[in-house]
Amino acid sequence: MRYEDDIIEEIRSRNDIVDVISQYVQLKKQGNNYFGLCPFHNEKSPSFSVSRTKQMYYCFGCGAGGNVIGFVMQYENQSFPEALSFLAERAGVALPKLEYSGRDSELSLKKEKLMEINRLAAGYYYYLLRQERGADGLDYLRRRALSEETIRSFGLGYAAGDGRELYRYLKARDFPDELLMESGLFGNGSGGFYDRFRRRVIFPIMNANSKVIGFGGRVMDDSKPKYLNSPENLVFDKGRNLYGLHIARKSRLDQMILCEGYMDVIAMHQGGFSNAVASLGTAFTQGHAALVHRYAKEALLLYDSDEAGVRAAMRAIPILKSAGVPSRVVDLKPSKDPDEFLKTYGAEAFRKRLENARDAFLFQVDQAAASTDMGQPQEVNRFFDHCAALLLDLDDELERTLYLETIVKEYQKTGVNASDLRKRLSAMALKARPSPGIAKDAGGGQHNTDVFANDPGKIPDGNAARKKRRENGSQKAQKLMLTWLVTYPELFTLVTRYLSAGDFTQPFYREVAQMLFDQYEQGDVNPAKLMNVFMDPDELREAAELFNTSIYVESDAQLGQAFADALIRIRDDSFQTGEITADPQVYVTKKRELEGLRKDRYQLAEAFDQIVRKTEA
Repeated sequence: MRYEDDIIEEIRSRNDIVDVISQYVQLKKQGNNYFGLCPFHNEKSPSFSVSRTKQMYYCFGCGAGGNVIGFVMQYENQSFPEALSFLAERAGVALPKLEYSGRDSELSLKKEKLMEINRLAAGYYYYLLRQERGADGLDYLRRRALSEETIRSFGLGYAAGDGRELYRYLKARDFPDELLMESGLFGNGSGGFYDRFRRRVIFPIMNANSKVIGFGGRVMDDSKPKYLNSPENLVFDKGRNLYGLHIARKSRLDQMILCEGYMDVIAMHQGGFSNAVASLGTAFTQGHAALVHRYAKEALLLYDSDEAGVRAAMRAIPILKSAGVPSRVVDLKPSKDPDEFLKTYGAEAFRKRLENARDAFLFQVDQAAASTDMGQPQEVNRFFDHCAALLLDLDDELERTLYLETIVKEYQKTGVNASDLRKRLSAMALKARPSPGIAKDAGGGQHNTDVFANDPGKIPDGNAARKKRRENGSQKAQKLMLTWLVTYPELFTLVTRYLSAGDFTQPFYREVAQMLFDQYEQGDVNPAKLMNVFMDPDELREAAELFNTSIYVESDAQLGQAFADALIRIRDDSFQTGEITADPQVYVTKKRELEGLRKDRYQLAEAFDQIVRKTEA
């Protein structure tokens, strides 16, 4: 069973893709599209494109793409019905009740069962903490000065030492071994299933909606590893969840405090700082930054004051910046961590440290200065090189000027003035300027891509190699044509004179082409609506690529020539692979048509250019 197409399209159309994705990713308008850093893989240069016209997103780096429903599915790790329900609520659309079927039903049911296992496990761990065999865990938490209210608020618990209690408890509720193993709660040894968190204090990990998705466990002595976390699975993604977020998001404060571990977060919340969160046993990611961007306007970095804590802060600063989150760094010295500082100096002193947090940009400058011998000219020169590189990374000219003047003022003893640093900055910017020549996608955006016809010199001679070149070039031409058709729908009036959906030789491309040609016949070329039919992630990714294929050209004029070449290539491949050669008369007719098409190459290119200019005017 599936929702009616009209309901799906109403929900999709009521959720503008730029507005939705802007809640997760900082986007900047470039030409007709919006660009930002992809939330699905780590990158330094924005390759994540969002088109308001197409109502689609696509990453030229990792290939992730789709419409607004597909984005929510991928980012929130939801099934199609779950993502649709989320967007329906956002748009104020009432959804009819739906019984899942097929793959969505299986996926949704498994997620529900995993969440239920986690919920029951969290409750059992909490129960054991209050039993005699949980006394060691409770004593540890009390030694850490945690109140009963704090223990209850975070649902802290204890995993018994025999390692079998939780397994027996869950098996009594008829959960299969396969699912229990997938939950990440158990290992399987010679004696059978055992609790992988045994003899540890338990920290349930909750998502933003307060649902238990995983666990962290801490030993109560000096054993290694000190912390053990749930492995990632269908409901637990370390890179897109933050510990304590389910409470922190309700604080409705403009700032979010980023700590290093579970106990730091708990200590801060107990001290009255309920906007504290921590990453889950992994380095800070763009997914984490997207969450901060969603719930706060500024991040305060509160990592340990040791060398590892400084490195963690230095890694997090550019990631937060790329997500559009300004940040500052809190100095906790002489204390090692927030828990120690609060116990030693109290909440009011801590609040003052937060207020006086160091600007993240200047913190990076400070760290460079700390490793520089300011008495050595070469060292000073390298230091200002580093400062110039940091300044060059700032987009806002006024911001760059203000930081430049601050650096010169704070390090005036070096004798370097503002004019000197501006000259260094200009020289560095000149070196970084790209060389002439552009790479344009089929819709006019600029990207580094290859031409659709593969370089024959890169493939050995022979029939197999020639066939491979033909197949690769053919696929590229077909993908380009589909991209152009959704980017410039008026092209259909030109293309339909020469091509039909049946001329696309790749089966999946032909299926998508048929849907597009049908939309054209109905008077509504809508690629985002077309994407509603793809619920399988692999198909969604492949379909998104068909509408975002790129080609390298040296100038706009060459784009029209590429269109003509692609159209001729598609007709030629259709002619060569079809059954029309079985009829001599049809063969002769089609061959003459193809020869005529080649003669009209420049007219086709000019017609394409005119349509593009008209569309982009």
